[in-house]
Amino acid sequence: MKPLHALSVALCLAAGPALADALPSWNSGDAKARITDFVERVTDPASPDYVTPAARIATFDNDGTLWAEKPVYFQFLFAIDRLREMAAADSSVLSTDLLRAAAEGDMETVAAAGEEGLLEIVSTTHSGLSVEAFVAEARAWLQEARHPQSGMAYDAMIYQPMLELLRYLRDEDFKTYIVSGGGLHFVRAFSEEVYGIPPEQVIGSTGNASYAVIDGVPTVTKDPGIFFLDDKAGKPLAIEARIGRRPIFVGGNSDGDFEMLEWATAGEGPRFGLIVHHTDAEREFAYDRDSHVGRLGRGLDEAEARGWLLVDMARDWARVWPGE
Repeated sequence: MKPLHALSVALCLAAGPALADALPSWNSGDAKARITDFVERVTDPASPDYVTPAARIATFDNDGTLWAEKPVYFQFLFAIDRLREMAAADSSVLSTDLLRAAAEGDMETVAAAGEEGLLEIVSTTHSGLSVEAFVAEARAWLQEARHPQSGMAYDAMIYQPMLELLRYLRDEDFKTYIVSGGGLHFVRAFSEEVYGIPPEQVIGSTGNASYAVIDGVPTVTKDPGIFFLDDKAGKPLAIEARIGRRPIFVGGNSDGDFEMLEWATAGEGPRFGLIVHHTDAEREFAYDRDSHVGRLGRGLDEAEARGWLLVDMARDWARVWPGE
């Protein structure tokens, strides 16, 4: 055997075990087996469940599905920090009791304001900037800000098992999309670098916007107000409008993803629905029905009957973070 050929064979043999397991951070068990079985069936041309590459669409929620979402959605923490910066420059920005409470860190008052309060804060802090300037602000924040409990960078609090799942699906000619209730441009600020999902494959909530030529530069500016909320029943509508195909693989973690899971798995042919259930208080957080973010009640009750995989984070994941 020639030396070069021998080296090639040795490298292939050494790489074999690593390549054999596409999901090394998933513990052996039902969850991992169901995922790999589905992918093998829909990608095998000899299988009756074969799906052509063009129809291999996978959509994933972001908050609580691909990265953490406690104590509150990370975009909201970005908005609070930006509100404080804006108020330091011009105190008149704090024009309502809610905005003043948010700037002072009074999360009880903010939480009591519900979804409308959240939208008021986001609208105030996310408008008046060009899209490019906003994305730059979000990226700068992600580089500097740290999680109040873990001390980790927010974009380090991504789930290693889900990163592996995204890569596995793409290796098998799936096209992966994010379908998030979070802001479109906020998620686009990091999706390609962190998840390998380019901005054109991100669907999210969008605010009002306007176009103008400013100082000779054609500019899209983010304006106050919400144009479309990509949550609950909004998710199937956004997927149909933006992608034009019903996904065959869907991942979520909360009842905000229920309609996306329901619609996608109701299609003809093989379908896969996955819910990340946060059961690991030691390594991450444990919550479901009574949580103010990522509430999971109906999905928890109906997953089994609908054939959706309920991923138990404590049981099914060998590790949570990439840095472990």
